[in-house]
Amino acid sequence: MQKTIPGCFFQQMYSSLTGISLERDHMKDLRRYLALKYIQYLVLSSSNAVSTLLGLLGSTYTMILLQSAKVSSKSTAVLISSLAQADILVFLSLVSDVVLGSFGAGVSPAASALVRILLTANAHVSCVLLSCVAFEAYLITFLPSESRPLRTVRNARMICRVIWTLVAAECALFLMDDHLRASGASAPSRGPLGLLFQLSSVATALLRSLSYILGILLRIINVYIYYKIFFSMSPRSRLKSK
Repeated sequence: MQKTIPGCFFQQMYSSLTGISLERDHMKDLRRYLALKYIQYLVLSSSNAVSTLLGLLGSTYTMILLQSAKVSSKSTAVLISSLAQADILVFLSLVSDVVLGSFGAGVSPAASALVRILLTANAHVSCVLLSCVAFEAYLITFLPSESRPLRTVRNARMICRVIWTLVAAECALFLMDDHLRASGASAPSRGPLGLLFQLSSVATALLRSLSYILGILLRIINVYIYYKIFFSMSPRSRLKSK
C-alpha cells in the first residue's frame, strides 16, 4: 500500500495542470520531469552527480518535447520550458570545469568563482520557477475561473524574464564581491574603492542570508500547496473509485 503512495501523489499533484494540451504519454513525461526537479532542488540538500546527470537528460528531452506541435503554448508550458533552459547553466559550468581542469593550478580565482556562480544561478532560477508551477497548480485547482485572466502566456513570459533578470543581478553582485575580495589586499581601506568594497561585502552577506531564508520558505510553501492539492484530489479519487 505504501509503495503506491508516491506515484499517486505525483500523479494527483500534476493532474491539475490541465492548461497543457498533451497526449497522455507526454503528460506523464512532464510529470516525471517536474517530480525529478522537485527532488533535485527542493528535497535534496545538495545536488550530486546522479541527480545532475538525470536533470540534464530530463531537461534536454523536455526542451525537445515542448517544441513539438502536439504541445500547445500555455503558461505552464512557458514556465516548464524556462525551467529546462536553466540547466544550460549547469552544462556550461561542467564544460568550464573541464576546461579549467586542463589548466591545473594556473586557474584564476575569478574563473573558479564563475563556475560556482553558474550553479548558484541555476539553483535559484529552478527553485523559483518550480514554485511558480506549484502556485499555478494551486490556482487551477482551487480558483480555475477567477485565475484564468492571470494564467496567460504573456504573464508567464514576463515572470520568467523578471526571475532571470533578478538572478542575473544577484550573480553579478556575487561576482563583483569575489573580485573585490581577490584584490582586497591591494585595495585601499579608505576612499571610493574602500567604500565600494564595504558596501559590496554587506550587500552580498545580506543577499546570501535572504536567499537562504527564501529557499526555506519556498520549500515550506511548496509542501503546503501540494498538501492542499493532494487532499483536495483524494475525495474525488475516492468518489470515482466508487
